[in-house]
Amino acid sequence: MKKILALLFIACCLLSSCSTSPEKTFGIASLNCNMLFGFAGYELKRDLATPAEKLVDEKTLATAPMTRAEVVKDKLKRVEENFAQVKGLSSNDDNKEMLTASIALYEFVLPVYKNEYTALAALYDANAPAEKIAAAEKNITDTYAAKFETLYNAVVKSGTAYAQKHGIPVQTVNPSPR
Repeated sequence: MKKILALLFIACCLLSSCSTSPEKTFGIASLNCNMLFGFAGYELKRDLATPAEKLVDEKTLATAPMTRAEVVKDKLKRVEENFAQVKGLSSNDDNKEMLTASIALYEFVLPVYKNEYTALAALYDANAPAEKIAAAEKNITDTYAAKFETLYNAVVKSGTAYAQKHGIPVQTVNPSPR
């Protein structure tokens, strides 16, 4: 009898550890979408216009600017990793709206990073004329900004409702993705 009770206790512990807490679900499905802030807008243009530095020599701490292709590749990698986490969450009646909104947002931005932003990065790295770069940026903004804002706001709305329902404190920092 003691062995059966011990096995049941272990099974219950394992099952309860497999479920994701509301806080973690909210963080993965909603908060991680904040890294997409600036998509098809000023922030990503700025990141490409003035790329971050990378460490090229650990001994001397020498740095060099990242290529724009590296900037986009790094951003794409983080977006894909976050999207994989969202897809790994179990959907239920409680979180379905937030997960659906988050998945729709990731499915929208990923092809743009892979195609348009990768092509834009190549223009920067090839020192293309400023007019050509500006036209590509304008095309991205004109084509994708409005739908991105709609999808992003859906994540914010559903995520905020989910957080309130579960007593998760939320503070709005970026009221609009543009």
